[in-house]
Amino acid sequence: MAKNDQVVERLLAYDEIGQLAARYAVATDARDLDALVALFVDDVQVGRDVVGRPALKEFFERSLKDVGVTILNIGTHVIEFDDPDHARGVVYCRGEVQVGERWIVQAIQYRDTYERRGGHWYFVRRRHLLWYGRDVGTNPIGLPSANWPANHWGWGELPDAWPTWQAFWGPEAPQH
Repeated sequence: MAKNDQVVERLLAYDEIGQLAARYAVATDARDLDALVALFVDDVQVGRDVVGRPALKEFFERSLKDVGVTILNIGTHVIEFDDPDHARGVVYCRGEVQVGERWIVQAIQYRDTYERRGGHWYFVRRRHLLWYGRDVGTNPIGLPSANWPANHWGWGELPDAWPTWQAFWGPEAPQH
């Protein structure tokens, strides 16, 4: 492969891997579990003895039922390549999370392993490390409707506007 082709391929890989992190955040916030697990290799390791996207989907369903609204904001993302088909990354994330009646902000670091299969990049592993989680000064739970754009303050349309959010929770959706 010519050097220019290698440079273009590497730039495209950076972009596709960066989109993995962004798509993970959006799919998590939308509770779009099918989109979420599709970001991982099909033989993803889930725990010590279980493998595969169906098991990962069950894991996400269980863990995301423990919280209400999430807002994951991706920041710093460093990617290092081991070879043309394998890479590692560190992603910073600021998360806002509804836990019952509490509204928590978290500083998170993900340590990722990526692999290219069939011409596309996927997560092989995603390790969640927490710097801290703390209460936010003003709890958004229970705010009146913002009725955007009339008001800049109050509760907006998300997450209820996502059909996948509604399907995930059904009538048991957390109240906000």
